[in-house]
Amino acid sequence: MTLNTQEACEIIRDARAEAIVVSTMSAMNCMDQIDPDYALGLSSVPLMGGAAGLALGLALSVPQRKVIVLDGDASLLMELGVLATVAGVRPANLYHFVFANGVQFNGGANLAVAGSAPIDFCAMAMAAGYASATRFEQAAHLREAIASCLTQPAPALIELTIAPTAPRFGPTFLQPEQPDARFERMGKEAQRLMRNLGTLA
Repeated sequence: MTLNTQEACEIIRDARAEAIVVSTMSAMNCMDQIDPDYALGLSSVPLMGGAAGLALGLALSVPQRKVIVLDGDASLLMELGVLATVAGVRPANLYHFVFANGVQFNGGANLAVAGSAPIDFCAMAMAAGYASATRFEQAAHLREAIASCLTQPAPALIELTIAPTAPRFGPTFLQPEQPDARFERMGKEAQRLMRNLGTLA
């Protein structure tokens, strides 16, 4: 069975132990539903494309703890140079999951990502200098291998081929404006994360 966003998030959640988790886009929306109060979670909103950079900063600041980033393919393409930045620093505790569903705003507008052919993020990561890269297309395979994924040489990129969710928005159902809280959450979550890591009184 092809992976979907919720299955992938649940598998990662069950295996993460006490890792810091930085999420964005559809993975972030899913984590809001299945694990909204995770003490070591940080959402990359409204910083589209910035999830891996945030995760890198955390990985360098807290080297004794694993850092997992749940990135989107469209988001990563907006800041593709981050692969070279991560690889250049080589954090041994950074695990970079890319939810490759081929669309922007999955489940919303479902706009196509840049380019017309599938993008090989594993090849990009290895060319940039990541220590390892793996791809999964089936939920069962990811479930079987998730423990080894989180112990393989890092920085590691794990590309997940995800089936996109049907779009909700279009000409007959316009997307509503985002509330202010959507743009304030990253700061509030960052303060919570710092308190839980003991770096903020």
